Amino acid sequence: MASIEDKIRDARLHWFGHIRRRNMDAPVRRCEKIDRPDYRRCRGRPKKSWSEVISHDLNSLGLVEDMA
Repeated sequence: MASIEDKIRDARLHWFGHIRRRNMDAPVRRCEKIDRPDYRRCRGRPKKSWSEVISHDLNSLGLVEDMA
Protein backbone atom coordinates (compact mmCIF):
# COMPACT_ATOMS: atom_id res chain seq x y z
CA MET A 1 0.00 0.00 0.00
CA ALA A 2 1.40 3.39 -1.00
CA SER A 3 1.75 6.20 1.51
CA ILE A 4 -0.37 9.33 1.36
CA GLU A 5 2.66 11.39 0.35
CA ASP A 6 3.26 9.13 -2.65
CA LYS A 7 -0.38 9.39 -3.74
CA ILE A 8 -0.34 13.19 -3.48
CA ARG A 9 2.95 13.36 -5.39
CA ASP A 10 1.56 11.09 -8.12
CA ALA A 11 -1.56 13.24 -8.46
CA ARG A 12 0.53 16.43 -8.67
CA LEU A 13 2.78 14.99 -11.36
CA HIS A 14 -0.24 13.63 -13.24
CA TRP A 15 -1.76 17.14 -13.34
CA PHE A 16 1.63 18.60 -14.28
CA GLY A 17 1.75 16.27 -17.28
CA HIS A 18 -1.66 17.47 -18.42
CA ILE A 19 -0.62 21.11 -18.13
CA ARG A 20 2.65 20.57 -20.04
CA ARG A 21 0.78 19.07 -22.98
CA ARG A 22 -1.44 22.17 -23.37
CA ASN A 23 -0.65 24.92 -25.89
CA MET A 24 1.16 28.01 -24.69
CA ASP A 25 -2.00 29.98 -25.55
CA ALA A 26 -4.10 28.08 -23.00
CA PRO A 27 -5.03 30.15 -19.92
CA VAL A 28 -3.39 27.69 -17.54
CA ARG A 29 -0.08 28.01 -19.42
CA ARG A 30 -0.26 31.80 -19.65
CA CYS A 31 -0.48 31.96 -15.85
CA GLU A 32 3.02 30.47 -15.62
CA LYS A 33 4.49 33.55 -17.29
CA ILE A 34 2.75 36.18 -15.15
CA ASP A 35 5.22 38.50 -13.47
CA ARG A 36 3.94 40.77 -10.70
CA PRO A 37 6.74 43.08 -9.55
CA ASP A 38 4.38 45.01 -7.25
CA TYR A 39 3.25 41.87 -5.38
CA ARG A 40 4.72 41.45 -1.92
CA ARG A 41 4.31 38.43 0.33
CA CYS A 42 3.36 38.63 3.98
CA ARG A 43 5.88 38.43 6.79
CA GLY A 44 7.31 35.12 7.81
CA ARG A 45 8.55 32.12 5.93
CA PRO A 46 7.78 32.35 2.21
CA LYS A 47 5.43 29.74 0.82
CA LYS A 48 6.67 27.40 -1.86
CA SER A 49 5.43 28.01 -5.36
CA TRP A 50 3.84 25.25 -7.40
CA SER A 51 6.86 25.08 -9.69
CA GLU A 52 9.19 24.61 -6.70
CA VAL A 53 7.09 21.71 -5.40
CA ILE A 54 6.96 20.07 -8.84
CA SER A 55 10.71 20.39 -9.34
CA HIS A 56 11.27 18.82 -5.89
CA ASP A 57 8.92 15.94 -6.77
CA LEU A 58 10.69 15.37 -10.07
CA ASN A 59 14.13 15.41 -8.42
CA SER A 60 13.06 13.03 -5.65
CA LEU A 61 11.87 10.49 -8.26
CA GLY A 62 14.80 11.09 -10.60
CA LEU A 63 12.60 12.31 -13.47
CA VAL A 64 12.80 15.14 -15.96
CA GLU A 65 9.89 17.35 -17.08
CA ASP A 66 9.37 15.41 -20.31
CA MET A 67 8.79 12.16 -18.39
CA ALA A 68 5.88 13.56 -16.38
